[in-house]
Amino acid sequence: MANKETLKYTEEHEWISIEGDIATIGITHFAQGELGEIVYVEVDTVGETIEKGDIFGTVEAVKTTSDLYMPVTGEILEFNKSLDENEDDNPGLINESPFEEGWIIKVKISDASEIDALMDYDAYQALVS
Repeated sequence: MANKETLKYTEEHEWISIEGDIATIGITHFAQGELGEIVYVEVDTVGETIEKGDIFGTVEAVKTTSDLYMPVTGEILEFNKSLDENEDDNPGLINESPFEEGWIIKVKISDASEIDALMDYDAYQALVS
Protein backbone atom coordinates (compact mmCIF):
# COMPACT_ATOMS: atom_id res chain seq x y z
CA MET A 1 0.00 0.00 0.00
CA ALA A 2 1.14 3.53 -0.72
CA ASN A 3 2.31 5.84 2.02
CA LYS A 4 -0.70 7.76 3.41
CA GLU A 5 1.01 11.02 2.42
CA THR A 6 0.82 9.93 -1.25
CA LEU A 7 -2.83 8.87 -1.22
CA LYS A 8 -5.78 10.96 -2.39
CA TYR A 9 -8.77 11.69 -0.14
CA THR A 10 -12.45 12.65 -0.27
CA GLU A 11 -14.49 14.93 1.96
CA GLU A 12 -16.45 11.80 2.94
CA HIS A 13 -13.22 10.34 4.43
CA GLU A 14 -12.38 7.70 1.84
CA TRP A 15 -8.79 7.27 0.72
CA ILE A 16 -7.67 6.04 -2.69
CA SER A 17 -4.38 4.52 -3.81
CA ILE A 18 -3.82 4.42 -7.58
CA GLU A 19 -1.64 2.02 -9.55
CA GLY A 20 -2.18 2.42 -13.28
CA ASP A 21 -5.93 2.21 -13.87
CA ILE A 22 -6.62 0.21 -10.67
CA ALA A 23 -7.54 1.96 -7.42
CA THR A 24 -7.66 0.55 -3.92
CA ILE A 25 -10.19 2.32 -1.69
CA GLY A 26 -10.78 2.38 2.04
CA ILE A 27 -11.77 4.75 4.83
CA THR A 28 -9.31 6.94 6.67
CA HIS A 29 -7.92 6.57 10.16
CA PHE A 30 -9.99 9.63 11.14
CA ALA A 31 -13.20 8.02 9.82
CA GLN A 32 -12.68 4.71 11.59
CA GLY A 33 -11.95 6.59 14.79
CA GLU A 34 -15.18 8.57 14.50
CA LEU A 35 -17.19 5.42 13.76
CA GLY A 36 -15.73 3.35 16.58
CA GLU A 37 -15.62 -0.44 16.54
CA ILE A 38 -16.57 -1.65 13.05
CA VAL A 39 -18.65 -4.82 13.14
CA TYR A 40 -19.87 -5.26 9.55
CA VAL A 41 -19.02 -4.10 6.04
CA GLU A 42 -21.46 -4.55 3.17
CA VAL A 43 -20.43 -4.22 -0.46
CA ASP A 44 -22.85 -5.88 -2.87
CA THR A 45 -21.74 -3.88 -5.91
CA VAL A 46 -18.83 -6.04 -7.13
CA GLY A 47 -18.97 -6.20 -10.93
CA GLU A 48 -20.95 -2.96 -11.18
CA THR A 49 -19.76 0.39 -12.47
CA ILE A 50 -20.46 3.05 -9.87
CA GLU A 51 -20.33 6.78 -10.58
CA LYS A 52 -18.12 9.14 -8.61
CA GLY A 53 -19.98 10.28 -5.48
CA ASP A 54 -22.46 7.39 -5.50
CA ILE A 55 -22.76 4.89 -2.65
CA PHE A 56 -20.92 1.59 -3.16
CA GLY A 57 -21.52 0.04 0.26
CA THR A 58 -21.91 0.61 3.99
CA VAL A 59 -19.86 0.26 7.14
CA GLU A 60 -21.66 -0.66 10.35
CA ALA A 61 -20.12 0.22 13.68
CA VAL A 62 -21.42 -0.45 17.18
CA LYS A 63 -22.90 3.05 17.38
CA THR A 64 -23.81 3.90 13.76
CA THR A 65 -23.95 2.91 10.09
CA SER A 66 -22.20 4.97 7.44
CA ASP A 67 -22.43 4.95 3.65
CA LEU A 68 -19.30 4.46 1.54
CA TYR A 69 -18.91 6.81 -1.45
CA MET A 70 -16.97 6.25 -4.65
CA PRO A 71 -14.05 8.68 -5.02
CA VAL A 72 -13.92 8.05 -8.80
CA THR A 73 -16.14 6.41 -11.38
CA GLY A 74 -15.21 2.80 -11.98
CA GLU A 75 -16.04 -0.88 -12.01
CA ILE A 76 -15.73 -2.58 -8.65
CA LEU A 77 -13.43 -5.53 -9.23
CA GLU A 78 -12.96 -6.91 -5.73
CA PHE A 79 -14.23 -6.65 -2.15
CA ASN A 80 -11.60 -7.36 0.52
CA LYS A 81 -12.36 -10.97 1.47
CA SER A 82 -10.90 -10.40 4.93
CA LEU A 83 -13.82 -8.05 5.65
CA ASP A 84 -16.49 -10.26 4.03
CA GLU A 85 -18.81 -12.14 6.40
CA ASN A 86 -18.86 -15.02 3.89
CA GLU A 87 -15.06 -15.31 3.91
CA ASP A 88 -12.62 -14.35 6.70
CA ASP A 89 -15.12 -11.96 8.41
CA ASN A 90 -12.80 -9.57 10.22
CA PRO A 91 -14.26 -6.06 9.69
CA GLY A 92 -12.17 -4.90 12.65
CA LEU A 93 -9.20 -4.77 10.25
CA ILE A 94 -10.51 -1.34 9.25
CA ASN A 95 -9.98 -0.17 12.84
CA GLU A 96 -6.64 -1.94 13.22
CA SER A 97 -5.12 -1.17 9.83
CA PRO A 98 -7.25 1.25 7.76
CA PHE A 99 -4.50 2.00 5.22
CA GLU A 100 -3.14 -1.52 4.77
CA GLU A 101 -5.11 -4.70 5.51
CA GLY A 102 -8.37 -2.79 6.06
CA TRP A 103 -8.80 -1.67 2.44
CA ILE A 104 -12.37 -2.19 1.23
CA ILE A 105 -12.52 -2.44 -2.57
CA LYS A 106 -10.43 -2.46 -5.74
CA VAL A 107 -11.77 -0.56 -8.74
CA LYS A 108 -10.93 -0.24 -12.43
CA ILE A 109 -10.96 3.52 -12.96
CA SER A 110 -13.16 4.73 -15.84
CA ASP A 111 -12.14 8.42 -15.90
CA ALA A 112 -8.66 9.21 -14.61
CA SER A 113 -9.32 12.97 -14.81
CA GLU A 114 -11.58 12.63 -11.73
CA ILE A 115 -8.48 11.96 -9.62
CA ASP A 116 -7.46 15.62 -9.98
CA ALA A 117 -10.51 16.73 -7.96
CA LEU A 118 -9.49 14.67 -4.90
CA MET A 119 -7.62 16.12 -1.93
CA ASP A 120 -3.98 15.49 -1.23
CA TYR A 121 -2.73 14.61 2.26
CA ASP A 122 -2.22 18.21 3.40
CA ALA A 123 -5.69 19.30 2.25
CA TYR A 124 -7.26 16.32 4.01
CA GLN A 125 -5.35 17.04 7.23
CA ALA A 126 -6.65 20.62 7.10
CA LEU A 127 -10.21 19.28 6.71
CA VAL A 128 -10.04 17.03 9.76
CA SER A 129 -8.12 19.34 12.09
